[in-house]
Amino acid sequence: MNEQQQIVMSYRKLYRAMIDKDKTALDWLLADEFVLTHMTGMRQSKQAFIQAIADGTLNYYDAKHGHCDVMVNGDNATMRGRSLVSAAVFGGGLRAWRLELSFGLSRRQGRWIFTGSKASMY
Repeated sequence: MNEQQQIVMSYRKLYRAMIDKDKTALDWLLADEFVLTHMTGMRQSKQAFIQAIADGTLNYYDAKHGHCDVMVNGDNATMRGRSLVSAAVFGGGLRAWRLELSFGLSRRQGRWIFTGSKASMY
């Protein structure tokens, strides 16, 4: 499996962990310095993001993945993934979101981890 395929697999694992509310997997996939910037501009640290998933502030139910662009430069990479996501977030009702997440990644100890992400619609 090449580096781009490894990164796409990690992206799919990240969504699976979000859906399953798997705090251990999320902790393993996200760098300690990870920050998610939501569409609203709100920024969440790794721990705040994981806690919001665990406590039901962010509820993910399904993700159908579309196109992913990956660019690798040594031990750093960027990725843009598009997915149709079923979610209920921040007290809102369940709806389908056409989410595009742009990520920074870093290869550490032989594996790719997410260092940051910015969410938008497509």
